[in-house]
Amino acid sequence: MVEQQADRTMELSEWEERWQENKIGFHQLEVNRMLQVNYDSVVNGRSGVRFFFPLCGKAVDMKWLADLGHSVVGVEISEKAIKQFFQENNMTYSEEPVPSLPGARLFQNSEKNISLYQSDLFSFSSSVAGQFGAIWDRGSLVAINPKDRERYAALIISLMAADCRYLLDTLLYNPSLYKGPPFFVPDEQVHGLFGSSCSVELLQSVDALTDRQRAWGLDSLTENVHLITPKAPN
Repeated sequence: MVEQQADRTMELSEWEERWQENKIGFHQLEVNRMLQVNYDSVVNGRSGVRFFFPLCGKAVDMKWLADLGHSVVGVEISEKAIKQFFQENNMTYSEEPVPSLPGARLFQNSEKNISLYQSDLFSFSSSVAGQFGAIWDRGSLVAINPKDRERYAALIISLMAADCRYLLDTLLYNPSLYKGPPFFVPDEQVHGLFGSSCSVELLQSVDALTDRQRAWGLDSLTENVHLITPKAPN
């Protein structure tokens, strides 16, 4: 079934256009319920965890985690999304170029310890901002062009510290009914992408079908959350 979306692509310019035209139905106004339910599993008793948000948009989850004492680093192609995040959460921010990431800009609020890079995600690396103790991936893997998933997984694994706990949100539906994004990501592919170097555990699976997805032509939608952790070296 994965093959049905294999050639589907979205250019970065298309994502930027969606933000400019406010076509952002993927943005959630409330803190994600799956993150809240599985918060203890990803934090695992730690305080001051350094969270990474790939394709962060203006997710309110970032402020929620920062308010709980964690630090947040995000990457997003849309400058408008980043500025709206700070503005809508009444945060001041500084802005500066990133010498190690040509063309990118870093937007920061030091009080809340939130740093958002305006950049192509695939230009980002651990040499820019180090590794992370946690990753919250809601709307990122499912938005990446299917042909780029192995490249994406390699990047994410390279950003994981030894104690990292990666919370991955995926969607299951009939891809013959909807071309995406968000794209269909079956559990077996999650294991294929991450299983060689990480342990993969399904934490939660819920029926997520709403009128919005029915309008896409779907008759069923399952949302899964996996916890992915690095395997100890042999």
